[in-house]
Amino acid sequence: MHVLVVEDDQVLSDAVTGALRDHGNAVDCLSSGADADRTLTTDDYDLVVLDIDLPGLDGFEVLRRLRKRKSKVPVLVLTVHDAVFERIQGLDSGADDYLTKPFKMGELEARIRALMRRARGVADNLITIGRLTVDAQSHLAAIDMIPLYLSAREFSVLQMLSTRAGRVVSKDAIMRSLYDWDEDVGPNAIEIHIHRIRKKLGNSGVNIRTVRGLGYLLEVVNEPSKIPSDAA
Repeated sequence: MHVLVVEDDQVLSDAVTGALRDHGNAVDCLSSGADADRTLTTDDYDLVVLDIDLPGLDGFEVLRRLRKRKSKVPVLVLTVHDAVFERIQGLDSGADDYLTKPFKMGELEARIRALMRRARGVADNLITIGRLTVDAQSHLAAIDMIPLYLSAREFSVLQMLSTRAGRVVSKDAIMRSLYDWDEDVGPNAIEIHIHRIRKKLGNSGVNIRTVRGLGYLLEVVNEPSKIPSDAA
């Protein structure tokens, strides 16, 4: 998942960014509303964590401009104010959720999971594809309840493909979801992740297919039927 964090409190920004990156997300950080507005005009994100009390252009205006451009990216608003009218203003401006500082990092992560479920149109954190289960809350994947031992980024790739199972996901989209904009990434990084995940999926009947020139597709493949040894 590719997340933009817009927060001028450096300590809080570092804490939120660190928590998101620990789960394999790519995170870009900005500290001003004007920079956020420019970036959101040109770049695509899966989620925006937006502070309201920004210097210059405040978060409300960033949000209004974002929605005026018809962007549907989920936005979680952060603020130190707990006034009802400000929460209403934020939601009316296009926020998807609202969190008052100070907050527990676990609550932030739970709200982000809820927003992403809503964006995907699913009811819970568990995705089942054939014999594969992917749990967004625990960051665990399993085949027939046997855990797959995945790195944070491998899990992120598998989660991204599983939420779009049966549809092609471009290499660029996977790249954006894994790596920050200033991160030095090798040309074969995605292929390496895909190769390792395929090996761990083994003969599970769930496969990541390369669609040449387009990207990757997670699918359930028909396993060969087992013929009894005493069959004629």
